Amino acid sequence: MSGQKGFTAWFTGLPCSGKTTVADRVAEILRERGHKVERLDGDIVRKGLTSDLGFSKQDRDENIKRVTFVAKLLTRNGVAVLATFVSPYRERRRMSREEIGEFVEVYVRCPIEACIERDIKGMYKRALAGEITGFTGVDDPYEEPEDPDLVLDTDRETVEESARKVVSKLEELGYVSHR
Repeated sequence: MSGQKGFTAWFTGLPCSGKTTVADRVAEILRERGHKVERLDGDIVRKGLTSDLGFSKQDRDENIKRVTFVAKLLTRNGVAVLATFVSPYRERRRMSREEIGEFVEVYVRCPIEACIERDIKGMYKRALAGEITGFTGVDDPYEEPEDPDLVLDTDRETVEESARKVVSKLEELGYVSHR
């Protein structure tokens, strides 16, 4: 689709809240409509672009800073960017919005109890047992968005319902055409 307006939909929320699952479904829908789509995902990015970083506040901020730069480049080149990062700090998310410009903050809200149930890697269990420290939502803070563009309640919505809400918001904002 030539002439596509680029944007970044930034999915933020606790680990295991459903960010990746919903964004992957949104990507499928947008690709079916002919959009150029890139997925930037926390787990994948940390294997390459930010493999040198740990999980201190400084390293988490640097991780998001680097991803923001990539998202900005893709966005300005007409790509629909779906970024899925815990990105726990409001100020860093605000800076990302400012730098990228065409930015839609999607808060993937999910109670920690549901996130723990979904955790196939066992990270919450290890964090709650004290085996790992600095885990967001357990012993490191997650600062909920104060005014997100969209809130998904993934403990009460199906993946399809959440994905359709995202697509509807993108249509409403003029980033994708109505179907």
